[in-house]
Order: sequence, then structure tokens, then C-alpha cells
Amino acid sequence: MSRRIERVNSLLKKEISLIVEREMKDPRLGFITITHVECSKDLRHAKVYFNFHTSEETSVVEIILNRASGYIQGKLGERIRLRYTPKLEFIYDDTLERMERIDRLLKEEDE
Repeated sequence: MSRRIERVNSLLKKEISLIVEREMKDPRLGFITITHVECSKDLRHAKVYFNFHTSEETSVVEIILNRASGYIQGKLGERIRLRYTPKLEFIYDDTLERMERIDRLLKEEDE
């Protein structure tokens, strides 16, 4: 991955986190963490990975974020200087759950 794309990913992660935390009024979005962002090579699309404190509500939160992606994209356009503001797709990041599951299986195997 190029250095520029890495910098844009980092900037998008920071700005999207701030927008969701401070400017979105939905109380269901209170405990969201943006874990990482992956931009396409042309910077026109970005996958935004998030984590949420309860896995039961993740599908609802994912729907809310994807419906608000136009609003978030507009706010990004106001804050950052890119030729194109990337189209956002929000995806639940289940890495933490998978790590916990693997850890639990390893502990069971040791017993």
C-alpha cells in the first residue's frame, strides 16, 4: 500500500470517528469505535470498519451507519482536501470476537 493511501486512511479514520462521535445525534451510535479504514487505489471508495460494544446490535448499527454514509461523506468533504471524497461503506469488524474465540479454544485445549 502506498504511503499516500496510508495517510488518507489514517486521516479518514480520525475524521469519521469525530463526525460519528460529535455530530451524529443517534444515541445507538454512542459506543462505536472506528477500527480502521481501507481506501481503494483511486481513493474513490473506502471501507470503514467499526466495532461496537454489544454484538447483538451490530446489524442495526451497520444499517444506521450505511444510511448515514452520505451525510458523513458530506461532512468529510467539508473537512478534508481531496479531489474526490470517497464513497463510504461501513462494515462490522469482528476481529476482537474472533481473537476471543481462538483464545477460549486454546484455553479449553490446555485443560
